Amino acid sequence: MGNSNQNRTKDEIERVHKALEAETQRCLELQRQLDGTNAEFEEFVSMAAHNLRQSLRDVASFSQLIAETSAGRLDGDAGAFLDHIRDGAASMQSLLADVVDYWATGIGDGLFTPTEMEAVLRQTLLLADKQITERSAVVTHDPLPRVCGDFEILTKILYHLIRNAIEYCATTSPRVHISARRADLDWVFSVEDNGPGIDPAFQGRVFGVFRRLDGKEHPGNGLGLAFCKKAIEWHRGRIWLESTPGTGSTFYFTLPAAD
Repeated sequence: MGNSNQNRTKDEIERVHKALEAETQRCLELQRQLDGTNAEFEEFVSMAAHNLRQSLRDVASFSQLIAETSAGRLDGDAGAFLDHIRDGAASMQSLLADVVDYWATGIGDGLFTPTEMEAVLRQTLLLADKQITERSAVVTHDPLPRVCGDFEILTKILYHLIRNAIEYCATTSPRVHISARRADLDWVFSVEDNGPGIDPAFQGRVFGVFRRLDGKEHPGNGLGLAFCKKAIEWHRGRIWLESTPGTGSTFYFTLPAAD
């Protein structure tokens, strides 16, 4: 009787084992199919973005060529139309770059390296030099630490935050201050501005895709803060906003410490 029960138990274990093996193989096959689909989609997006960039460059280049070769022979309306074409092409190029950045963030393996945020900020200020100069903005910072992250993506995060702070500042002298404090295993960064602030009713929506802080009087396409949120979460951090209308805004985000 005992041997019979043992045999049945062994048979049950064997059936369960085979069922688990079959399920494991099915999952592996589904994963291979998913990887193949993702690779095809990545290639499609890459090729589409490349072709769109080329088309937009052609539009901008030929518009500029028409303006130069027809100088003095175009009436005011024609010149204005060409300006609109060039501005539209530039806007589409910016939107395409931001869409690709947003889509590509998080595709990598997430294996980050120690990164000096001082170096990240230096690179960011070079990228934002035009906006800083045009608005006579002042960007200051406290000593910044080393974190685990991707240098290029961290640069884009700071760029979007600093650019937004400058663009949405209603004063003639935008001021932005970046600082950091340690909190357990993370660093908490803050990007503080002297802008008009954001109404509490809208603060929860500013990180949404294609959300604008206000109307169309400011440049941008509503992807900057959405990119920041996605990129910081990919770094296993979080981002939030504290703001009171009339007193400026402070964006906080966390990043894992390098140690």
